[in-house]
Amino acid sequence: MEGSSKTVLVTGAAGFVGSYVVREFLEEGYEVRAFIRGTSALAQLSRVLGVTEEELPSVRNLSFAVGDITDIQSLDAAMEGVEKVIHIAALFREAKHGEDMYRLVNIEGTRNVLLAAERVSVQKVVHCSTVGVHSHIPNPPAREDEAYRPGDIYQETKCEGEKVALEFFRTNRLDGVVIRPAMIWGPGDARTLKLFKGILKGTFPFIGWGRTQLHWVSVLDLARAFRLAAEKEVPSGEVFIIAGKSPILLKELLSKIAHTLGRTPPRLRLPAFPFQLAGSICEILCRPLGIEPPLHRRRVDFFTKTRSFSTDKASRLLQYEPRGSIDDEIKEIVQWYEQYNWQVP
Repeated sequence: MEGSSKTVLVTGAAGFVGSYVVREFLEEGYEVRAFIRGTSALAQLSRVLGVTEEELPSVRNLSFAVGDITDIQSLDAAMEGVEKVIHIAALFREAKHGEDMYRLVNIEGTRNVLLAAERVSVQKVVHCSTVGVHSHIPNPPAREDEAYRPGDIYQETKCEGEKVALEFFRTNRLDGVVIRPAMIWGPGDARTLKLFKGILKGTFPFIGWGRTQLHWVSVLDLARAFRLAAEKEVPSGEVFIIAGKSPILLKELLSKIAHTLGRTPPRLRLPAFPFQLAGSICEILCRPLGIEPPLHRRRVDFFTKTRSFSTDKASRLLQYEPRGSIDDEIKEIVQWYEQYNWQVP
């Protein structure tokens, strides 16, 4: 393990994944520099660290750098004295943003981070990609050599950002690896709140037949995988898929969540195609207005796209192993929602 004299820069440190990555490195004795935007909300990070927002500046071995990955000067300042970089910051799926903004953040922003890291000769960079670069998996389980087939602008730009990172790593400009997380969830996840709350209230719509495979990864396991990737000596340019122990059928997932909540699983099944069409139309209409559509195509794809992955490579080279079962993960998530009265930052 690295000592506390080693400084790790975490981009996107105020987000859901970034908060847990910050905690993971702090708990292992590192000094962590959290790279955040001036407009970043810090409630998520403070909850994960178990302190109030006012107490964040006094957290031992934690410091902050304010900037933006599209601002090269702010990155240069943040990189001073840094040994390792965990690059998580990205523009996630929000239909109100145009394609140019996705390219600016997910491709050029990634390039900026790598160039800044190169200028100060950091020891290692771990770049966060996504299994979304593969989209639907026709012959599961997918491994790291699965073909690229991104299905939307987020996946397309994350795919291109990954390629930029791999070019740096495989031409020895930087020592680094790429992490492709599966579907991420865990305590405090705002994105799965609607799923859990919908099942709790009996209002969650069941679209399709429930035979789709889903593969989750706990954000706690993912955070540990980032640390392992930063610590382990593996060839530069390696790619690692990080996922939970096994995939699960959608209908089984809904049943497990309902059982944990003491509710009946959703039974009414609705055809997928009309909702996919409606989601696409909503996005087209709402994007020019800069507003979030009431229905996203990607939310319907949750019911229809198969996701199943092998983590053999990560197990072999990083000694990565998920902590517990999907039942344990569901209980952790429910306990968090209940603790915070079904509200997330």
